[in-house]
Amino acid sequence: MAKRVVIDPITRIEGHLRVEVVLDENNVIKDAYSSATLWRGIEVILKGRDPRDAGFMTQRICGVCTYSHYKAGIMAVENALGIEPPLNAKLTRSLMNMALFFHDHMVHFYQLHGLDWVDIISALKADPKKASEEAFKYVPKGYNPIATGEDELREVQKRVAKFAEKGDLGPFKNAYFGHKTMKFTPEQNLIALSHYLKTLEIQRIAAQAMAIFGGKNPHPQSLTVGGVTCTMDLQDPSRLGEYLQKFQILADYANRAYYADLAMAAEAFRNEPSVTQKTNLGNFLTYREHQVGANKWLFDACGYIKNHDLSKFYEIDESKIEEDVTHSWYKDTGFRHPYDGETVPEYTGYVDGKSIDGKGNEVDTKLANPNGKYSWVKSPRYDREPMEVGPLACMVVNYAKGNEKVRKVVDEFLAQTGLPAEALFTVLGRTAARMLQTKVIADYGLEAFNNLVENLKSDKSTVAPYKIDPNKEYKGRYIGDVPRGMLSHWCRIKNGKIENWQAVVPSTWNAGPADGNGKKGAYEANLIGMKLADPTKPLEVIRSIHSYDPCIACAVHVMDVKGKKLGEFKVDPLYGAC
Repeated sequence: MAKRVVIDPITRIEGHLRVEVVLDENNVIKDAYSSATLWRGIEVILKGRDPRDAGFMTQRICGVCTYSHYKAGIMAVENALGIEPPLNAKLTRSLMNMALFFHDHMVHFYQLHGLDWVDIISALKADPKKASEEAFKYVPKGYNPIATGEDELREVQKRVAKFAEKGDLGPFKNAYFGHKTMKFTPEQNLIALSHYLKTLEIQRIAAQAMAIFGGKNPHPQSLTVGGVTCTMDLQDPSRLGEYLQKFQILADYANRAYYADLAMAAEAFRNEPSVTQKTNLGNFLTYREHQVGANKWLFDACGYIKNHDLSKFYEIDESKIEEDVTHSWYKDTGFRHPYDGETVPEYTGYVDGKSIDGKGNEVDTKLANPNGKYSWVKSPRYDREPMEVGPLACMVVNYAKGNEKVRKVVDEFLAQTGLPAEALFTVLGRTAARMLQTKVIADYGLEAFNNLVENLKSDKSTVAPYKIDPNKEYKGRYIGDVPRGMLSHWCRIKNGKIENWQAVVPSTWNAGPADGNGKKGAYEANLIGMKLADPTKPLEVIRSIHSYDPCIACAVHVMDVKGKKLGEFKVDPLYGAC
C-alpha cells in the first residue's frame, strides 16, 4: 500500500517549501509533489512605477539573491530602452557578481547543504592527526589544504564538543546523524566540519568584496540604468587593490577547501545510490554570464542540451519560454510567454489525507491534490518541456558547447575522482557542479579585473546617457545565469511607467509543479525512483532538494492588494531535521 511522507517545512533554504513523496511497499518513491506555501508581490508593486527605480525594488524580492535581481531589474530596463552601458560598467558589474557567486556557493555547501553529508557527532570521534594527513589527498595539484592542521582540527573538536556536552548542538541540532546514507569517515567529517567553521570567516570577505563597488551588502546600491555610480572607487588604486586581494583569498579557499571537500565527497559517496541515481529529467538550460571582456564571457553558452546528451548543443529561442499554472494557485490562462504573463490568485488549499510522521505512525495530514492546484510556484517551460537550471546546467551546457575553461575544470575533476561524465547528472554531480562553477570563476575570473584596469587607462566612462520618451511604448528583458541558474525579468513600459513586470527565476524552473501536459519539474521528477532507507528520516529527499539551493521567495509571485486572506499556514520549526 502506498505511503505518504510530508516534509514541511524544508529548512536550511530561503523561503517556505514543503515536499511530499509517495512510497511503495519497498520505500521507493513513486511520485512527488513540491509545494511553495508563502508568497511575495514585487511584480504588483512595480506597476505604475518609474522604470529607473525597478532594480532597487526587484532586489527586495529576496534577501539572499539581492544583487541578482538588482542587476536583472536594471538590465531589463536598459534592454527595453536600447541602452548600451560602457565597458567599465559591465566589467564592474561582473566583479560584483563574482563576489556574489563565491559567497552564495560556499555558504550553500557548508552552512545549508553540509549537514546532508557531514555527521558532526562522528567528527568528534576522529583522530585529528590522521585527518590532517588525509586532507592532502583531495586538494588540486599545486595546493595545500587549509584549516586542517592537527592542532586546528583538535581545537575544532573541542569547540563543537562544548555544544554536545550541554545536550544542544546549536546550529547542528535536528540533523540525521548516523543515517545509513552518510558515508564520510570520522576523519573526513572532521575535515568538513573545520571548513564549515572556516567558511563563516570566508563569507564575510566575499560580502566585503561585493561592498567595495556596491557600497554595501546585502542590497548594494551602485547600479543604475545606464551603468554604475561607483566612479570614485574605480579611480582609486587602493580600492581596486582591495578587491584584488579579497578575490585572491576567495579563489584560494575555493581550491584548498571547497574543491577538496567535493573531491572527498566523490570518493566517499560514489557507491551511495541516493546520490548517484541518474536524474529523470535530462534537459538542461542556461544563459551566458560573467562578462570578462568587450565581447567575452566566462560562461558563454546561451542554450540547452536534451536527454543528458553532451554531444549536442542547441541555441536558445527566447520566444519558446512560457509559464503554465495548471497546478499553481493562479487563475488558469494556459501557457503564456512572460511578456504576456498574468498573476491572478486562485487559492484552493490542500485536501485531507494520511501521512507517516517522524515516529512511523500514520496521522491525519493536509496533502497536495494531484488533480488540482498545490503550489504558489508557476511551471516555466521551454518549447513546452521542463528544464533544469542551475550550476549543473551551466557546466554541462557549456561543456557541450565546447567552452574550453569549463571542459578543463570538469575533465580534471572527473579524472581526479575517477567518476564518469554520467556522474554529473546526479545529486552528487549537481553539488559538485556548483563547486566547479566556483572554480572556473576562481581560476579565470580575474580576466575581468585586468581588462577593467587596462580600459580605465584610456576610458573613464561609467554611465551611458539616455532618455525615456513618454509617448513611446517599450518592452525588454534581462536573461542571465545567477547562482541558482537561469534568471529572466520581462518588462513593458508605457507612458514612461512600468505597465507589466514578470520574473522567471531559477527556483521557479526547478521547483514548479507538473504542467498542463503532466510533465513534472526538476524537484519532483528527480525524486522518483529514489529509495529511502528510513521513511521517518527522509534525508535522501532533503539532500536532493538542497542540492538545488532553493530560493522560494524568488519563485513565488502573488499578493492580494485588497487585503484578502489567501491562505493560512502554521509552521513548526522544531519538526524533523529538514
